[in-house]
Amino acid sequence: MVRNIVLLSGSSHPQLTETICTHLGIPPAKIHLSKFSVGETRVEIGDSVREKDVFIVQSGGGKVNDHLMELLITISACKTASARKVTAVLPLFPYSRQSDLPYNKAGAPLARLPTRIGSSGEADGAGRNGSGGGGQYASDSRPTTPHPGQAESVGMGGSNGANHLSKRLNGLSIGHKNGTVNGDVDPRAPVPRRKDTLDSVQSDGSYIDDSSPLQRAPTSYSNSKTGITAPPVDFKPQRGYKQWVAQAGTLVADLLTCAGADHIITMDLHDPQYQGFFDIPVDNLYGRHLLRKYIQHQILPKHGGKENCVIVSPDAGGAKRATNIADALGMDFALIHKERRQNPPATTIPRSTPHQQPASMLLVGAVANRTAILIDDLADTSNTITRAAKLLKKSGAATVYALVTHGVFSGDAVERIWASALDKVVVTNSVPQEEHVRRMEELARSEGRRDGEGNVMGGKLEVLEVGGVFAEAIRRVHHGESISVLFQYD
Repeated sequence: MVRNIVLLSGSSHPQLTETICTHLGIPPAKIHLSKFSVGETRVEIGDSVREKDVFIVQSGGGKVNDHLMELLITISACKTASARKVTAVLPLFPYSRQSDLPYNKAGAPLARLPTRIGSSGEADGAGRNGSGGGGQYASDSRPTTPHPGQAESVGMGGSNGANHLSKRLNGLSIGHKNGTVNGDVDPRAPVPRRKDTLDSVQSDGSYIDDSSPLQRAPTSYSNSKTGITAPPVDFKPQRGYKQWVAQAGTLVADLLTCAGADHIITMDLHDPQYQGFFDIPVDNLYGRHLLRKYIQHQILPKHGGKENCVIVSPDAGGAKRATNIADALGMDFALIHKERRQNPPATTIPRSTPHQQPASMLLVGAVANRTAILIDDLADTSNTITRAAKLLKKSGAATVYALVTHGVFSGDAVERIWASALDKVVVTNSVPQEEHVRRMEELARSEGRRDGEGNVMGGKLEVLEVGGVFAEAIRRVHHGESISVLFQYD
């Protein structure tokens, strides 16, 4: 029995909390979770947590936003109640698929400019150097280091350069037509508006010489009869840097830290770089050893051993995860490559999402007359693993398994799995699986499929228990022991 520890359960996965408490030999702490009629979350802790080591179990499946807000309020309540340390146990980390996009800090993000009017070779040459008046700008627009014999930059020597600007300024000080007499300001001349001065024109970027090959395209045109303003006919959306992409990774990490969390325990982050968004310790447990044991004791003995089985990654992103299991078991490895090609939109209306063709899938490896074992970390709509199973069966695979750590199965994922070429799907209970198993059994009974012995087939879904892994991690963290043994296969 572990002393001086409090284990609280959120509303997302109470069954997992019961399993963890059984392994630790402690009862779950009392907590009352409710909602106001307007939808706000209310948390009331029934046991004392003063100077206790508090662990809050809350998974990221189901109603993710409600569960995340419930976790934040519970963490804040424990810190307010003088808890010594608060650890958030997140079997499935919410928003783990929305890691921050890389941002190039070397230069400001610049969009592509319209093609220069004139020869294409001149435009391309200026665009590559990032210093021409037209062409294509890149995000890295820093000039090169000056050196002897270097050619003068186009920006200073072109039609919009310093020499040309000096001539125009000198031209403004000659004659009466510009409101000056021999360089002196004529008091009878009207005072120019702020918008008409040269400094203003230059500051807002609207100064472009008439002789410059780059002409400013009209932003809009209006109809004097109807009064309706519409974009010009030749308007085309410019491809540039995505400046307004939400950084959900850093945001969720900051929310948990500001709420008062001192430690994070999770399993199989979709993107390992997520750990770098935190300023507090993060323990990313692996579910691979559970999958490895299932392969070793359940799949290999039934299908002729390692020679007749092959580990398959459904995409390039999970190749490292699958190769770790293949290397540990001494098995062959195959990879499915997804290729997406973008087509330019048929219309000139800007689109919020890129226009893409359906991804084409290519199998790399030999699976003919063998048992293929798909390894993935998360299955949401199950579109990836079902398409991969179809490709494997077309390539001659005898049996197809799918081993997934987090089985979210949103929407009609269960029905899609049942109608697919998958023979069995094995998941962990990092998110609740009771409803998914029940639905799968209903589909099996309704269709009455039978196996080779004439018995009615059960569902294709099998669940592995992860409560023991989290219980051991909690025990080791509470006593200050190393948890590196949980990362080892043996």
